[in-house]
Amino acid sequence: MSIKTERLGNVLHREISQILMTEIKDKDLNFVTITKVDLSSDLSFAKVYFTCLDINKKDIVIKNINTASKFIRSELMKRKIEIRTMPELKFIYDDSIEYGNKIESIIEKIHEEK
Repeated sequence: MSIKTERLGNVLHREISQILMTEIKDKDLNFVTITKVDLSSDLSFAKVYFTCLDINKKDIVIKNINTASKFIRSELMKRKIEIRTMPELKFIYDDSIEYGNKIESIIEKIHEEK
């Protein structure tokens, strides 16, 4: 990953987080946390990884955030981001935190058994 794509990924990360907190009217999406933004080398496509606070609403949040992706992209275009064409956004649920918690609980069970 080049410095340019990494820098632009950080900018998109910050701006998408801001849009989710302030511009989106769906209350479920206000509690979404963007964990990472991966850009393609030609900057035409961005994978936006996210988690949500309430795990019980995971499926609803995934559906709603993908529905709102065009709105989020249009809001990004209004902001002063130095890029010719705004990348297409694909939102992907990041389950690495859940996976980490699962591994941690397994390790705790092993220690308790000793």
